[in-house]
Amino acid sequence: MNTDLRNFLQQNHSQLTWKERIQITANIMKSLFRIHTENVIHRDLHSGNILYSQLSQKFLISDLGFCGPVNKPSNSVYGNLPYIAPEVIAGSQTTFASDIYSIAMLMWEILSGQPPFMNYKHDYYLYQWYETKNCVRNSFRI
Repeated sequence: MNTDLRNFLQQNHSQLTWKERIQITANIMKSLFRIHTENVIHRDLHSGNILYSQLSQKFLISDLGFCGPVNKPSNSVYGNLPYIAPEVIAGSQTTFASDIYSIAMLMWEILSGQPPFMNYKHDYYLYQWYETKNCVRNSFRI
């Protein structure tokens, strides 16, 4: 693999068309779909774990170290804070939906060219912000 998504975007974002940005997103979503069809949760999706191959011209999900079966919950929270679903930070188990939350954060990065919450330190204060939003989010849970 030649680079990760974060570095690729830093070098190429201003030249990417909307069609290319959508294609990048589709490649990542297809990779996650393949992981989920094996009944596995990734648990650590972020732009450093999305690799680009110039040879195949595709983006693929890497770092499957925290992956695990859906029916075998993890006792810990892993990952890069801005990409972790608020309910997981608040103590809920990781699910397919928490991987989808990470995809949404990747979509933000692909479309804007900026990592999520880049103006915040990835520390206790960002965690507190998540907790506040989680209270609102849970009231609308379907």
